Amino acid sequence: MQAENSSANRDEPPERNPFQALKEFKSAGRGFWHNVPDADWNDWRWQLKHRITTVEQLQKFLPTLTPEELAGAQLANHKLALGITPYFFNLIDPVNENCPIRRQVVPRIEETSTAAWEMSDPCGEDTHSPVPGLVHRYPDRVLFLVTDRCASYCRYCTRSRLVSNASGYDFHPEYDKQIAYIAEHPEIRDVLLSGGDPLLSSDEKLENLLGRLRAIPHVEFLRIGTRIPVFLPQRITPGLCALLKKFHPLFISVHSNHPRELTTEVRDALGRLADAGIPLGNQSVLLKHVNDDVDVIKAHVQKLLMCRVKPYYIYQCDLITGSAHLRTSVRQGLEIMEKLRGHTTGYAVPTYVIDAPGGGGKVPINPEYVLCRNAGRVLIRNYEGKVFEYPEAADGTPLAKPRQIEEPELA
Repeated sequence: MQAENSSANRDEPPERNPFQALKEFKSAGRGFWHNVPDADWNDWRWQLKHRITTVEQLQKFLPTLTPEELAGAQLANHKLALGITPYFFNLIDPVNENCPIRRQVVPRIEETSTAAWEMSDPCGEDTHSPVPGLVHRYPDRVLFLVTDRCASYCRYCTRSRLVSNASGYDFHPEYDKQIAYIAEHPEIRDVLLSGGDPLLSSDEKLENLLGRLRAIPHVEFLRIGTRIPVFLPQRITPGLCALLKKFHPLFISVHSNHPRELTTEVRDALGRLADAGIPLGNQSVLLKHVNDDVDVIKAHVQKLLMCRVKPYYIYQCDLITGSAHLRTSVRQGLEIMEKLRGHTTGYAVPTYVIDAPGGGGKVPINPEYVLCRNAGRVLIRNYEGKVFEYPEAADGTPLAKPRQIEEPELA
């Protein structure tokens, strides 16, 4: 009987591991667009032309909209435009209101509520803008805003005042003035192109802009901040990769928040960029009901490495107006970081940061690993909670043999 049971158990499919399931690469599929020819579906311009941008379209493709989502969609264009590419829409779970993809791009009525501590420009970019479209907040680098348009619109967008022009910000970049300012300031060695999304520009426009910046002698390297590989992987064409390859050293910061976003299409697009010699880093935002869970974050960072992307930053959600329903606590962020450090490879551990409200810049936030420090020693705690002594003099010379400290002794 025991042998029979063992044989029967071998015939049963193995139980699916939820964590490993998060790390699986799957295609986004075609969904409602299954009859669209391949040539159209794989054309990034077709994807942009057929974005979901109205309440009527959203109701058609997502008839399970909750009252909060419907009300938010009806008011969306007063704060930040509604826009979802067909490709990215296919990742939405139609039966789960708290689907991590759905919460990122489907508006909710909570966006219209503003807490007393929320701001339209939480990072103080406008106060650090010497010319329109350029932010010079750090000594040796500038943020170059290329456009106010994105392929899809994240509901927690830090630049929702500017992006999509729904609030009437009326942003118009002035490339000549932006480039002239950079050329006149030799301390600027690093230029980050962002927006909006720079990769929405045509190849010709991008080549011209990158060429002008590369021609400035003191600009050492260029960066592009983009969510295009995630929202619109069709845009990452061989032609675009060949173009970008001309302007090394050039880095790309991708924005992905959840492992489900890393589909086979995204993996292949990121692979094309990596094959072009472009170093890739990822920036995530910690979001409630999206990625505020250690298993989700761990699966995501490990999956990013499989896509040849280094997890770079996890941001605490900025105090942008109307984002309280998406914000989780710093305490929870620190708990997640503690369960990453030492529990997965160091390459997979990003830096957790708060962009200090009002323009203070990025401040790293770390769990307390240094327990105390004096003239003779440093007490440190490892990922297991064990305490160790690192003895040293003021000049750094070791004073005695290092040892582990037992808890009663520490007390």
